[in-house]
Amino acid sequence: MRKIEIYDTTLRDGAQAEDVSFSVEDKLRITEKLDELGVHYIEGGYPGANPKDAEYFIKVRKLRLTSKIVAFGSTHKPRHKPSQDAGMKALIEAGAGAVTIFGKTWDFHVREALRVSLKENLDIIHDSVSYLK
Repeated sequence: MRKIEIYDTTLRDGAQAEDVSFSVEDKLRITEKLDELGVHYIEGGYPGANPKDAEYFIKVRKLRLTSKIVAFGSTHKPRHKPSQDAGMKALIEAGAGAVTIFGKTWDFHVREALRVSLKENLDIIHDSVSYLK
């Protein structure tokens, strides 16, 4: 029998629409409603991006939830070790039940945005995942 789990990104992705800005209290209420609906994973936001998301991760710990709260962020920056990267530290300090990270996958972005080789990019992804385990 297949098991389907629901991963909701409303608190981060949904807040990227024009004229949408959730307060911390809004995010906590939405979290409670998503939990009541039985959502398995609730992506709380990007704790290293802004003080509001960092505050959310502190306050959400006080809620009694069945859902697993997820912190979202990127791989560590090039020329940094994961342990020295502020974004990586914020993901860990968020204390979430799970972490979702993204990395560059298009070779154009790797070479032009990150300015690293494809091999270095794979090392960044691997090292970031290993650090968060």
